[in-house]
Amino acid sequence: MTTLKFSELNLSNEIIKAVGDLGFEEATPIQSLAIPKMMTGIDIIGQAQTGTGKTAAFGIPILEKIDTKNKDVQVIILCPTRELAIQVAEELKLFSKYKKTINIVPVYGGQPIQRQILTLSKGAQIVIGTPGRVIDHLERKTLKLNTVKTVVLDEADEMLDMGFRDDIELILKSVPEDRQTVFFSATMPKEFLFLTKKYQRHPETIKIVNEKLTVPSIEQHYFDLREYQKLEALTRCLDMYDPKLSIVFCNTKRKVDDVTASLQARGYAADALHGDMSQSQRDRVMTKFRSGSIELLIATDVAARGIDVDDIDMVFNYDIPKDDEDYVHRIGRTGRAGKTGKAYSFVSGKDIYKLRDIQRYTKANIKRTQVPSLADVENIKTTIMLDKVKEVLKGKNLEKYSRMIESLMTQEDTSLDVAAALLKMMFVSEKGEQDQKTDIMARTDNVYRGSGGREEGRVRLFINIGRKDNVKTGDIVGAIAEETGIRGGVVGNIKILDAFSFVEVSKEHVENVINGLHLSNIKGKKVSVQLAKGNNSPNKKYRDHGNFQRNVGE
Repeated sequence: MTTLKFSELNLSNEIIKAVGDLGFEEATPIQSLAIPKMMTGIDIIGQAQTGTGKTAAFGIPILEKIDTKNKDVQVIILCPTRELAIQVAEELKLFSKYKKTINIVPVYGGQPIQRQILTLSKGAQIVIGTPGRVIDHLERKTLKLNTVKTVVLDEADEMLDMGFRDDIELILKSVPEDRQTVFFSATMPKEFLFLTKKYQRHPETIKIVNEKLTVPSIEQHYFDLREYQKLEALTRCLDMYDPKLSIVFCNTKRKVDDVTASLQARGYAADALHGDMSQSQRDRVMTKFRSGSIELLIATDVAARGIDVDDIDMVFNYDIPKDDEDYVHRIGRTGRAGKTGKAYSFVSGKDIYKLRDIQRYTKANIKRTQVPSLADVENIKTTIMLDKVKEVLKGKNLEKYSRMIESLMTQEDTSLDVAAALLKMMFVSEKGEQDQKTDIMARTDNVYRGSGGREEGRVRLFINIGRKDNVKTGDIVGAIAEETGIRGGVVGNIKILDAFSFVEVSKEHVENVINGLHLSNIKGKKVSVQLAKGNNSPNKKYRDHGNFQRNVGE
């Protein structure tokens, strides 16, 4: 569709100037359609994906219609998460930069309510909040909505998914019927349509959605693999493509913690984000992610809602989402603001049927792709290294190092020989690290032999600590590395249960791991390590090591 310049939208000089300061000239499609219609005061249903500029689409008309002489609440904007409420408030403050008499107040959980009460008492024409905290203020009578002229539900489908329907209805009933009601949503579930029919008057629908329900600038791929291969596949992709910022989605908080610990143990700058974390913890993680001090965010769907970071290069569906719409929301975190992005889904077993449902729902082409091999990763690292050498050569200032090379040269060795030897040292070191890693992807046909799902060449060990001891995957991997000096690559599948755990290690390292880890300390508890019941090791010494008959079987 044809987009308009902001100068063509009949906006005030103050707004035009603020928009210009932000570097915007042309409005997005949703802004071109929504701004003129919202200015007329009609009810609107806006269907648009995150990242299309919808905050400005409803925010700019709101700012233009505020009666600056009236200090009462004139607009209430509801958001599903604290993060989104803060983001919307910050954007509206930027757009109202030259409208000095407009007061915008965000209210949300995780911040002392007394501070919000004090701010509201000074006057707020625009209140932006999460449903729970808005109701809290209504019950305390520290917020009155009887003067509201416009209500906006931002990401309404997300709020309904999170169970806020009753709260939303309570708030809508607290607002005068003679109002403008605006709903923005990426999808149109039945509950959403029910609300529009009940609380809107002849709404006009503005739909800016690709027919495939996904951003076309996102490349979508999937890997068909076993559950135990997922971590290796993820690290291969990270090493191969080297994304600046990525989000890894898991279906459970426990999986988020396990994957985060495993990645951290392997040296990746990763951190977790899920509902069991306090708000201050989540804020710290998001600050680090936005600044780039962590490159990988491992998150659940609910925790990731409201995240608005434009520079995310890749999204990984470590687990296939349960709902088709969640897939759309997940991959929509990348490929934003006109940039390209990639989404990779890890499909294991019956997940393939769920993926087919997602393909039918989104009408998207999700391509089956091979996990990068170790050779692929090595080749790309070689290319990067050689490119760095070329850059150094362009910079010159090599006299000191040239003299060092000359001192190494003999009649038989040329400068080319010495340079080749130095590169070989670098590559051998790099390759040595790769060779220490078990090439899990290359042995698919040899896995899950027997009921325990143990890989060929591995032995399963029993450890007397589990979730009740606050043990995570990274703790076990780290303890093995510290106590034995063995690299994490020899460790296979780790299963942490409530009272104990199972860990698989290569046969040749079994004795070393048992001797090193047995009677050591993990999380302050003395560890007992024995062979797990059901091992069929050819070495009798391993089979009879310890009294594993009392261990719980598989």
